[in-house]
Amino acid sequence: MSLPGENTTRLGLRSFRAKFVLVVGSAVLFDLLVTGGLALWNVQRLSRDAAAEVGRGLEEANQDYIRSYAATTAARVNLLLNQVHSDVGTLAGVLQEQIDRPVRKSQIGEAMARGAPGTVTVAYDQKGGWAQNLPGPPSVVSVWGYLLDQNHLPLPDVQTDIENSAVLDLVAPSLLANGQSKLQMYYIGPKERPIFRTAPYTDQAQTFDKLYPGHNSAEFWSFFFPGLYESWEQWARDPKSRPVNGDITQTAPYTDAITGKLIVSFFQPLWSRDRSRVLGAAGTDITLDQLAEIVENVKVAETGFGFLTMSDGNVVAINPVGEKVIGLRASNAAASGGVTGLDRSLRRSVQPEIAQLPLGEDGLLKHIFLEENGERVPYLVVLKQLQPTNLWASGPVRREAMLLGIAVPEREIYASLFAAQAGISEATNRILIYQVLALLVSLFFVIAAVFAISKRITGGISALANAAKRIEAKDYSVRVDIPTRDEVGDAGAAFNRMAEEISFHTENLEQLVEDRTKEIEEANLQISALNQQLRSENLRLGAELAVARRIQMMVLPKAGELEEIAELEIAAYMRPADEVGGDYYDVLQDGKRLKIGIGDVTGHGLESGVLMLMVQSVARALQEMGEMEPAQFLNRVNRAIYKNLVRTRTNKHLSLAFLDYDGARLTLSGQHEELIVIRDLERVERIDTLDLGLPIGLEPDISAFVATREISFGRGDMIILHTDGVTEAESGTGELFGIERLCESARCRYGSSAEDVKSGIIEDLMAHIGTQKIHDDITLVVMRHR
Repeated sequence: MSLPGENTTRLGLRSFRAKFVLVVGSAVLFDLLVTGGLALWNVQRLSRDAAAEVGRGLEEANQDYIRSYAATTAARVNLLLNQVHSDVGTLAGVLQEQIDRPVRKSQIGEAMARGAPGTVTVAYDQKGGWAQNLPGPPSVVSVWGYLLDQNHLPLPDVQTDIENSAVLDLVAPSLLANGQSKLQMYYIGPKERPIFRTAPYTDQAQTFDKLYPGHNSAEFWSFFFPGLYESWEQWARDPKSRPVNGDITQTAPYTDAITGKLIVSFFQPLWSRDRSRVLGAAGTDITLDQLAEIVENVKVAETGFGFLTMSDGNVVAINPVGEKVIGLRASNAAASGGVTGLDRSLRRSVQPEIAQLPLGEDGLLKHIFLEENGERVPYLVVLKQLQPTNLWASGPVRREAMLLGIAVPEREIYASLFAAQAGISEATNRILIYQVLALLVSLFFVIAAVFAISKRITGGISALANAAKRIEAKDYSVRVDIPTRDEVGDAGAAFNRMAEEISFHTENLEQLVEDRTKEIEEANLQISALNQQLRSENLRLGAELAVARRIQMMVLPKAGELEEIAELEIAAYMRPADEVGGDYYDVLQDGKRLKIGIGDVTGHGLESGVLMLMVQSVARALQEMGEMEPAQFLNRVNRAIYKNLVRTRTNKHLSLAFLDYDGARLTLSGQHEELIVIRDLERVERIDTLDLGLPIGLEPDISAFVATREISFGRGDMIILHTDGVTEAESGTGELFGIERLCESARCRYGSSAEDVKSGIIEDLMAHIGTQKIHDDITLVVMRHR
């Protein structure tokens, strides 16, 4: 233990550190005097060289330029939007004038009915259940099924709206031909009579039938634009509730049902004469290309680019190069309101600093780093808000202020600054050369000083080295005597204490080994007990899996059951990838009617096997109840399985298809792998089931998705059912067995019995797999018409 006064003594002039500091400090002082003087002289010269290149306001001027560029581009986008607002306001003004002056409205409607009957006369479409005027007039008017009477004619108030809205034919062509380019202009009636009139004429209702099933029986506004009409009604009750002053309301970008293009719609609500109710809306569509053209043509320096984003970070316009630079990941996702929106968010950018940009600051200028080819490249980003607008995006109308962003590499915008920095770097290199020369002089001085005192210092170090060698030779009685009172002397004292401790531990080593041996033996006993417990648990789990596998195999169709089917030969093969598999097949017989099912649960193992047993049990129960109609049967299976999955909180589902055979017809329903039909050696037919159903367990009701298909199945024809464990089986080189190889294996055995065909295919499959591990359940069913 050191006494308090010892530390002070050791840090005095007699300590090793003091001696070193004295010598090296003198050398460093000399180095500083020489190199410091040279550095000051070079810095003064560098300051004069760089003054003309850099300038005090260089960086500020560049930033002001990019801010000004952003403001100018934002003004161009605002001008485009204002022109569109003006066109919508003109159309809405004409329609609003008719509402405010009923006599004028009636006169125009009657005149249009007399002069252009084709624009106010609609024809009923038996298939679609709606009515629409025939091609010829400038606009198309669609009347949905719930607006028709029992004779399929528009209700009286609806017919009046059709005639009054025909004024669109007089106004819309001129508005479409002038001003900003617009896809279409339209009028939508009030919630109780939402007729839809659009110019120019298109197959409007037919397109809606194709893209939006169920729209004809749903309330138009709630189906396509949920929350929009309700927001306008709130404005009528409280004008101050408008997010932005003015009636114009725009949508977020979405895919147009008729043109298939990404568009932005602009609406202006129409009001009752006393402005207390909403009586429909006037609107127009513009393509996103028109906004994107302004933004995508932004060019700052050599590679700078612009982008337009919503306040939530969804980028609506950017050129492909910029999209790659800022790491956007784009996808088109179906929104809940009946339209398909663009989803390309800054928040999901692969560039972390882009994902964290603060989007609420107008005029933000931020320095960021972006990853490019494995390097971090500095960029300058400016954000400029556009004029605020009322925005609908599948819900209540809210305030929206889009932002125009500009990103430019700093190496381009600060090119002159970097040139100045290069000059500074050159001057710095000159300083470095002078410093190296000064350092060499200093080192010479230090070396000379060290040699002068090395004899005294190395004496103690030599004594320590000799003593260490004796310790290495197991002479633990050695001690050193170093009289100096510096760090070397402290090291000698520490060495002596270490030698004493080694000597003590050596003398007591046998006792320490004995104690440690006892500890190891006790630990071994505990490990043995744990191993025995683990073996018991493994045996129990193995027994449970064996029972589950046995139950699964017990419910599969037996050979005797299949042989009783007079007209068909059926042979099947199932091999789970684990102890319990997730594949399903079954043959249910009800008199002469057969229902053959095949399915594949996601994954495999015990959980998938239990779901397979659920499907088998539900299918058997429905068959016993006499429920054999294909579409209804599949939907009821789905409902039962979906409820069980919800109850068990199991994240599983399965593909499932059934073949119904009554001796004459073969009907296919449900979504599964392709069905293979072989009619002779030359004809192999592959039937896709993608449009015949939906995976079981995803939705509570799949009746809207289930369809059936009649399949010709004559004498000698053969059908192959399989799960993806067959086609996705891998060889040693990773090559898949594949659907083509499966078809060829079955085709070349055409004419053989179902059992021979099944055995041959399995033989080819196993030869392909070889010694590879089987990663998925394998199920194969062969049906042959006798």
